[in-house]
Amino acid sequence: MMPRKRKWLTPLNAVQSKPSFSPADTSGSLTVVLDGNSSPVSSKYFTEKKRTSSRLGTDFFNQPCINLAKSFLGQILVHKLPDGRELRGRIVETEAYLGGEDAASHSKGGKQTARNAAMFMKPGTLYVYQIYGIYFCMNVSSQGEGAAVLLRSLEPLQGLDTMKQLRSAQRKASAKPLKDWQLCNGPSKLCQAFSINKSFDQKDLVRDTAVWMEPGSEAPGEEAVVTAARIGVSYGGEWAQKPLRFYIRGNKCVSVVDKKVESEQGAAD
Repeated sequence: MMPRKRKWLTPLNAVQSKPSFSPADTSGSLTVVLDGNSSPVSSKYFTEKKRTSSRLGTDFFNQPCINLAKSFLGQILVHKLPDGRELRGRIVETEAYLGGEDAASHSKGGKQTARNAAMFMKPGTLYVYQIYGIYFCMNVSSQGEGAAVLLRSLEPLQGLDTMKQLRSAQRKASAKPLKDWQLCNGPSKLCQAFSINKSFDQKDLVRDTAVWMEPGSEAPGEEAVVTAARIGVSYGGEWAQKPLRFYIRGNKCVSVVDKKVESEQGAAD
């Protein structure tokens, strides 16, 4: 059994605290990433340096939930398929779920079940759950009892042809072909595109050989991050409106753009 994490609930006022990453110029160009079955991808949101084989370790994941949700932006999710092909996508949207005090969290009130056990495991543990009986959502545990971060959208970088095949297999034959930016622009969509299912629940991103995260070339600057309400949590009462969703301003792969909040934050800047 994987070790439990220490109790450490992040106070809500930390929402407004500065992210743990350093500001960076997001106006650069992205070096094209190609593999045997991929189409080239470009991005104006990040400046890409030569990728190394390093992966994010324990120290990175061992952060309070809100900090981790912000720090994920710009990092790279990797899934190595059984045949050796690797899928890569840059995280561009996340949501923080703070544990017991958060009425929108699966662990509200400190409730621990067989389904949400990964939320109580050490930071960096995957929590994968099923919705509507057919779709999956992927979360990563953080500091804080029962706290985890939902990976909401990715910018696909490598293995796009494979992602299209995986997405198409679960769509109607008459459906229009997906554009690149539509492959991972939602929590269940990214799980389909990356072939993530319930078998990934409780996997350790620090040590697992099939799924991990790599450091992105540049973190988005504070001014490029939009802080808004989470999506689809109306059952959470007042918590439904808490600003616990974070995304890259202007990135086409973001699932839902909050124009009102962007306008307000832009005026404040």
